[in-house]
Amino acid sequence: MYRRERHSVTDLKIHLVCVTKYRKQVFTNESLKLIEESFLTVASSMNFQILEFHGEADHVHALIEYPPKISISEIVNALKGVSSRKYGQAGLLKPHKQALWSPSYFAVSVGGAPLEVLKQYIKEQSRPKGSGLASH
Repeated sequence: MYRRERHSVTDLKIHLVCVTKYRKQVFTNESLKLIEESFLTVASSMNFQILEFHGEADHVHALIEYPPKISISEIVNALKGVSSRKYGQAGLLKPHKQALWSPSYFAVSVGGAPLEVLKQYIKEQSRPKGSGLASH
């Protein structure tokens, strides 16, 4: 499904993994539900979607569809900030002082055609005569 906006049509999806500070195993089923609800709240307010969410004791996975006007780092910062705040407000124990999350994350783009298929498609596009563009 494509995201259609005024000046763009996009299909941007990432697989995001966030880990707890020091990979401490602090999440339970109940706390993961709180994290998921926080992620969904942020997604709604920033106009992106959490397509899938799952977590384990020391990390969470999220499949995210997002618009081109916001960056992945903005998404991650908002998700981590709000979820950490809600986690603390619920009285749950954080792994290290005020920090729930490690400052790092893993994100990879997903979906679409394999790179080799895209490369072949681009190579096969016709060029205007006299364009001076060399074939690679």
